[in-house]
Amino acid sequence: MMRSLYSGVSGLQNHQVKMDVLGNNIANVNTIGFKKGRVTFQDMVSQNMSGAAKPTEELGGVNPKQVGLGMSVASIDTIHTQGSLQTTGVREDLAIQGEGFFVLKNGDKELYTRAGAFGVDKDGTFVNPASGLKVQGWSAEIIDGQTIVNTASDPGDLYIPIGGKDAARATTEVEYACNLQKTTPVIPENASAAEIAEGTWTVTKDVYDSFGEKHKLRVDFVKDPDFNNQWIATATIDAESAAGSNARISIGGAEADGDQFRLQFDNFGTLQRAFSGDDINGGINTGDLNVQITYDVQGSNVDTAVEGFQTQTFNLNLGEVGSNTSSITQYGSSSSTKAFAQDGYSMGYLENFQIDQSGNITGVYSNGTNRVLGQVALATFTNPGGLEKAGETNFVVSNNSGDANIGPSGIAGKGKFISGALEMSNVDLAGEFTDMIVTQRGFQANSKTITTSDQMLQELLTLKR
Repeated sequence: MMRSLYSGVSGLQNHQVKMDVLGNNIANVNTIGFKKGRVTFQDMVSQNMSGAAKPTEELGGVNPKQVGLGMSVASIDTIHTQGSLQTTGVREDLAIQGEGFFVLKNGDKELYTRAGAFGVDKDGTFVNPASGLKVQGWSAEIIDGQTIVNTASDPGDLYIPIGGKDAARATTEVEYACNLQKTTPVIPENASAAEIAEGTWTVTKDVYDSFGEKHKLRVDFVKDPDFNNQWIATATIDAESAAGSNARISIGGAEADGDQFRLQFDNFGTLQRAFSGDDINGGINTGDLNVQITYDVQGSNVDTAVEGFQTQTFNLNLGEVGSNTSSITQYGSSSSTKAFAQDGYSMGYLENFQIDQSGNITGVYSNGTNRVLGQVALATFTNPGGLEKAGETNFVVSNNSGDANIGPSGIAGKGKFISGALEMSNVDLAGEFTDMIVTQRGFQANSKTITTSDQMLQELLTLKR
């Protein structure tokens, strides 16, 4: 009877532990990124009344006689199943779909979480605003004019400089494409204004100097009256400006004839050569046809005693020789040649940012440019169930979790990010309520074991009467 009393006590204690875990699960049903707990039981050591006996020639085997001494908690597991995603529309909010944890830092201490309700502090640091913990990732670096995010290096703090400047960039390339109409009339001598307008195809494009000032590039295309399949192009910068900009042309490193160059097409309408003057065998006839345009930037000298101006040079990319898709062509269709891209811009301020599925943080500037600012890191573990809860929905590494494997999303089994959403708790209320009923009944049954054993002891004490 004493054994049954203590068995009942162990049942009460351990069912209470399970009830504590269930209560914690239910309390955190609306906690973002929360991972529920699960309790499993096991029986305790059993007392042998008699051992087992093996079979003999006369008798069969005898099983052991054992009396169990109660039960204990086998494990309290953290269940890392995916929680449902709730759309918030907040640009800083992040959810992880798949495996992985956000990496947060407090000094030199690393913590891991699935709760992605982040924000930006006054210094532009990407943080968890509830705790001040800093979100880890890789900041972008500019190397040789290229923006690089080195995910092979150790992650660090992420900064999003809202209101920060994006320096002006001078135009280095303007790209042309489409078509010059084969049947465009040749402009006759002493042509009227209407005839000149009919025989001229004009393309304009805004370009930028190193100050971020805007200039108007204008290229006029007219058919050469003396040669079939040739066009004369005249390039000017700020043609309507009183000061002018003195545009000069060079092709293949050689100075062209003033501000003019020529284009040669074959009988199939594809671009063959760009050259200057009457030198049809010179110029460029392979690869991309890049015509260099140099112009003066007004007011560019620091020393007013120095005459002249700073010059700016950019490439006019007319397309690839022999291509009928990525270059200027000469077909019978209407002229549609245009400058469809240029790489310069004025100074701008960071107005907004976006985070994509790979965790790349892209800044959106007022000058229309987009620039990668950094990338959010993800950590995975060999045994995520071995992580220890550290409060505030954070986890820390334990002896049985394995070390954190930190890298970008989508690599080595890591999940992807969902911006503008949060992962909710993975607690299933229906399941928790069912477990709570079963736990309550188990607790009641064990309490009944104790009261029944107590009544039997009371009967034993009254035998002497």
